[in-house]
Amino acid sequence: MQPYNVINNLQRQQFQIQLGGEIGFLEYRLQEGTIVLMHTEVPEQLGGRGLGTALAAAAFDHATKHQLKVKVYCPFVKKYLDRHPELAPLVINPS
Repeated sequence: MQPYNVINNLQRQQFQIQLGGEIGFLEYRLQEGTIVLMHTEVPEQLGGRGLGTALAAAAFDHATKHQLKVKVYCPFVKKYLDRHPELAPLVINPS
């Protein structure tokens, strides 16, 4: 996977990758010591390049660095977790 520059856009509550004038993002919300991963969107023309994976990795890195638990609603991130079971201790089930 190619390394991407992922930025945390605090105002929009998104991890973002800008590439070729397009933006892929993972939308989140912060709630009481938890980061809630809502939705990943990558423009079609940027698909298949690992942007979604890079965004999910950045979100979990952020959670680890800031000692946050993670709730996952995003289907893409749920699939990412299947490939990275070592992250399971960070995850709490949405209620």
